[in-house]
This record gives sequence, structure tokens and C-alpha cells, in this order.
Amino acid sequence: MNLESAQQVATTAFSASYCEARRKFLAAAAESRPYESSFKGPSGESLFTDVAWYGPQDAKKVLVLVSGTHGVEGYCGSASQLLFLQAGFQKGLTPSCAVLVVHALNCYGFAWDRRVTAEGVDLNRNFVDFSKPIPCNTRYEELDELLVTREISDEAIRDAEAAIKQYQNKNGEQAFLQGVVSGQYTRPGGLFYGGTEPTEARRTLEQVVKDYDIVSREQVIIVDYHTGLGPYGYGELQCEETSGTDGYERAVKIFGSSVTSPLVGTSSSAPIPGSVDAYWERLLGDRHVYIALEYGTYPRPRARLQLRKDHWLFKYRPDAIDSELGRQIRKEGRAHYYPEFTDWKEMVAWRSHQVHRQAIEAFASSEWLDRC
Repeated sequence: MNLESAQQVATTAFSASYCEARRKFLAAAAESRPYESSFKGPSGESLFTDVAWYGPQDAKKVLVLVSGTHGVEGYCGSASQLLFLQAGFQKGLTPSCAVLVVHALNCYGFAWDRRVTAEGVDLNRNFVDFSKPIPCNTRYEELDELLVTREISDEAIRDAEAAIKQYQNKNGEQAFLQGVVSGQYTRPGGLFYGGTEPTEARRTLEQVVKDYDIVSREQVIIVDYHTGLGPYGYGELQCEETSGTDGYERAVKIFGSSVTSPLVGTSSSAPIPGSVDAYWERLLGDRHVYIALEYGTYPRPRARLQLRKDHWLFKYRPDAIDSELGRQIRKEGRAHYYPEFTDWKEMVAWRSHQVHRQAIEAFASSEWLDRC
């Protein structure tokens, strides 16, 4: 991709709202299938997860591209999917290959500029087996009231951050991060809450997988677009702990040594129970390769402040969601997970093109999914 085309992409592939992103996707996809949400957008508009299929219905190999798992991160994911279609990757598939594009999986979060679902759940912590005991995270319970404070005045935030600093000094930074981001199932309204049952967005993905018979496929690559972790603009290819070292090694065969994993200590993400990859692992085992394509934005303390305000608004001040304050908080959330700057967009465009090409090229090889 040359400089001129990268700059053009930066102004055309990205959108300023969920509705604009959906319009662009539907125009580019030509044929798609809508899965309507029972929830509405900020203006009362209907919300949809839209799905497009390219290739033979009986394809043995399927590339799955998912945007909007963490709603507001869908700005980047939607643009990446549009880049895939604009580049014409779907036109050069071999007879045994197909592509499934899932646009705005958590369409509520995308429309409302939130990471979580309408149920207040982090979808990437929601794929646990709820028929079994839920994961325990006592560290989060110790931190909950510091992370989602009852007030968001400057004084309240300073006091909370001072207490967090004391906790970090006592327990270590890694213990703090693990306690916060690995997910929790006991504090509704809190950060990284995994819920008590499958969310609507999870059920939508499960229905899509059933409708397109993904479980019968021999080889499946999943690219799940995310933003927020790592260096500004860099697209880190993260494997999840649930895929194990075998899954990590399969991903390295396809995408190279830039692939990271918490199992080898290279990922900017912590081990996560109930991740989307936990679902793919249960469904497909060693027939799949999952990567979260995570584009960095801004440092963690800034993310913590934004998440604190977002959760405070919806937990303690639902009456103010559509007030000037509420709209400002939502705007700040979008700005954190979607830096609307040309340099960031160009970096996303370049890395997405590389990853898409690598995934398509992998399907041309009969050896990419050899058992490790």
C-alpha cells in the first residue's frame, strides 16, 4: 500500500458513528444477513450485527473476521473489514476457502461508544460455561470501589488513585493488573464484568456460527479486531491462553514471530477467562487459530479514568446518560479507543492489509495447520 492510497483509506474506510459504519459495510458487502438486536441506539435507532459470506457454502477453510466485540472498538474493526473488502481479498479465494465477515458483534456498545454490552458485560469475559462454578477474582472485589467510584470529582479520583497506588506498592503491579483486567463475575456495573449468563451478543455469535455451520469446517482462522492496549498505532497479534502453546505455535506459522501470548510472557494482555477464544477452542480445538488484532491507543491510566467515568455514568447516574455530561463521557470513550488522527488510521490500514494477506496466503498452503 503506497502513501497516497494509505492517506485515502484513512479518510474513507473509517466512520464517525455506528450508523455510518453500517451503511458503508452494507454498501461494500453487496449481500449480507442482518441479526437484529433487541436493544436500541442513542436516538432510538435499530441496531444490527450484519454478516457477509464469500466463497462456496461447503468450503473446508474459513477465515472469520469479527469487529465490535468491545463495542466502541468497532470503529477500527469496521474500517479493517472495509479495507479487506476494498482490497478484493474475497475475490481471490481458492475453491476450498471462504470468508465470514461479522460486523459489529456488540452493536449496542458500538452505537453507544461503550466497551460493554447492553447488559453491562464485557463480551470477552462472557464465554465461560455458566453451568459450572464461575471464576473467582478476590483481588477485584478488593478494588471495585476504587475503580468505579460513587463520585467522579477531581478529589474523589485523586483519593481513589492514591489508594490504588498503595495497593500496587503492597501487592505489585502484575497482581494489580491481573486482578483488574482478568475479569470478574460478582460486581455488576464494575469493570470487566463477565455476567451471570450468556449475553445477547454472545448468543448472536453462537447463532451465526450455527447458521454458517462453522463447526464442520476443517480449518478456521479468526481475526478479532480490538483497540486500547500496547504502543500507539501498533497492531499486536495476541493469542489467548485458552488456545495453549499449540495454538500459539500455529499462529506463529501463519503470522510470524510478532504473535504474542501470555503463556510465553510476550502479550500486553493478561490471561482472560471466558474470552471469545475460549468459545472457539471448545468448538474447534486444534482446527482453529485465533488472534486478537489489538491496536494500541493511549496508556493504561488514561483508560482507567475513562472506564471509571463510563461505568459511573451508567451505574450511578443513568438519568444523565443523555445530558451534556453524559455525552461528553461517551465522547471521551470513543476518543480513547478510536484516535481520529491520520497517522493512527494509516498504521491500522497498513497492518490490517498485512494480516489479511497473511491469513489468505495461509489457506493456499496445505501445511499451515499441521499438528504441533
